[in-house]
Amino acid sequence: MLPARRGALITVWVVVNLVNLLQAAGFASRVVDPNINHILGAAIIALGVPAGLALVSFIRSGSGWLFYAGPVCFIAFVAAEFTVDYVLDLEFRSPRRPEFLIPFLVLFFGSIVLMGAPMLRISPRRWAVTAATALVLLGAMGYAMVEGVA
Repeated sequence: MLPARRGALITVWVVVNLVNLLQAAGFASRVVDPNINHILGAAIIALGVPAGLALVSFIRSGSGWLFYAGPVCFIAFVAAEFTVDYVLDLEFRSPRRPEFLIPFLVLFFGSIVLMGAPMLRISPRRWAVTAATALVLLGAMGYAMVEGVA
């Protein structure tokens, strides 16, 4: 494996796990203080920078579409989150506005799957960590839903 691609893979792996954990904390924080979730959202947006750098590295090393797909989807999600949550300050979660919520969730969960999937073949241990942090995220989302703040 090319060193540049290896570094990009590790970067994407770190990004996807941080996204899972930050958003899990975000869901849990909605019960206590929604402002915390807003701050954590900004941290997730900042992760678009290393994801973008990894994407450039994948392109330069000639990696295939499977490696590009996750960072591209995540960068699209980051652009959507920044626009909707920070520029427009548009509330679409409560009350639910499906025309915004559905594409937002597809980009969010799609990016997690697409960033985590390549690890299954490359490093099953790293993939297992990603699966575990994704389960933490889903558990926190379930908790927020039960509390009525998802």
